[in-house]
Amino acid sequence: MGFHEGELLVQQRAQVADRADQLAGMLRAPRLDGGMAAFAAERDHAVITARDPDGRLWTSPVFGEPGFLRAYGATLEVHAVPLPGDPLHVLTEGGPVGSIMVDYARRRRLRVNGTLARVGPAGFTIEADQAYGNCPQHIPRREATAIGEVRPVVTRHEGLTPEVGERLRAADSFLLGTVHPERGADASHRGGPAGFVQVDGGVVGWPELPGNNLFNSLGNLAVDPEAAMLVLDLRHGRSLQLSGTAQIEWAGTDRRVRFVPEVVVETRGLLGQ
Repeated sequence: MGFHEGELLVQQRAQVADRADQLAGMLRAPRLDGGMAAFAAERDHAVITARDPDGRLWTSPVFGEPGFLRAYGATLEVHAVPLPGDPLHVLTEGGPVGSIMVDYARRRRLRVNGTLARVGPAGFTIEADQAYGNCPQHIPRREATAIGEVRPVVTRHEGLTPEVGERLRAADSFLLGTVHPERGADASHRGGPAGFVQVDGGVVGWPELPGNNLFNSLGNLAVDPEAAMLVLDLRHGRSLQLSGTAQIEWAGTDRRVRFVPEVVVETRGLLGQ
């Protein structure tokens, strides 16, 4: 399909259009076989970006035993759904969805974006438009965390609280959800030293560090400001989900994102704690 207008705009402003053109082959029709299928099958959780029944964009974790993700051809079967109380516990068939699987121990990731082709009470299927791995850059190395029985306790409120702000400042990793009106949803990873996420009042910001030059996320934001964040802290069995709007701020070719969360969901008990 090639790059969309937002991706092209950001690539040109960042002065990396020539380098991005060399990677355009990553956007060819996906084949979720071989190494991609094996990588997916090993995971015990994935992250998706989609809209809730009210149309709000969220980024959510999905947990299961290894093997709950089955990839083949242009299809990713997910034999689980987001947890009760999660904004995406009820998914809408036919809607856009972005997904990402991250192996923090080996610093590898796989993104699969497409359409929610089938949705049921015990899982859903993604028919993929895009599927590709990304480099290990900015993924913090962590030991694998065993995920056992999950007993989620969910709290939902508007805007940031001081505690949420502190947790964001301490994060060295989060997942970013964005969407394009025609190309659909995307889930991507952001990482850096603790403190790379800044909080000023009700505004969250972070620098966009050099990456693969595709600019899927920033390209989406250049067209549609809807955005979602997920801070997944499996060491303490908790997560933060934020939904709101974002914009790109430029200083020459350098860029940062200014994100204004409107609704925040805090979940504890992800490891049965």
